[in-house]
Amino acid sequence: MNKIIGLALLLVGMMLAVGAGANFRYYEADRDITVAIVADDNEFIDLTPLQPYAYLDNGKLTIEISSNNPQYPSGRGLGLSPNTTYVFEEMFEVSNDLWENYVNETETDAYPICVSISVPLNSDVTLFTGDYTGTSSTQLQFTVYHGQPVKIGMVFDTTNAGLGSDSVQMSIDAEAGACGT
Repeated sequence: MNKIIGLALLLVGMMLAVGAGANFRYYEADRDITVAIVADDNEFIDLTPLQPYAYLDNGKLTIEISSNNPQYPSGRGLGLSPNTTYVFEEMFEVSNDLWENYVNETETDAYPICVSISVPLNSDVTLFTGDYTGTSSTQLQFTVYHGQPVKIGMVFDTTNAGLGSDSVQMSIDAEAGACGT
């Protein structure tokens, strides 16, 4: 019995000696990473179409004012007229309803996000938030708080535009925290 106890103490002592003096040099492991790619209306920053000209196409917010739009109101023409300015209030909205992080368990402490939306400078499209007041821009930046969606309007100015189709890429970026902090 003393030999077994002595052998056990010797093994414990050797493990402590080896463990105390060892330098960690390398570790390798395989781990899975899973990312869900979901539609704009199911992601952390929720993009919700509000006009029939805005819809979700394969999970992406699409603005299309043409008869190719699957939701385009029938009998209302084929698109926009040349040399005309169109203002669409509330084309879509950006909300923070899916990104909850309360500091003190109240909605007023909800974690805000800073959203930037832009269209190319040379396009015939500009953007605005809320109601149209006569001003719009190719770049917007605003803070979205939980439960307080921000409505985005669009201005299409077809002055000097030729007939045919025109396509513009809109970029939407979001960062944690309020804008300007």
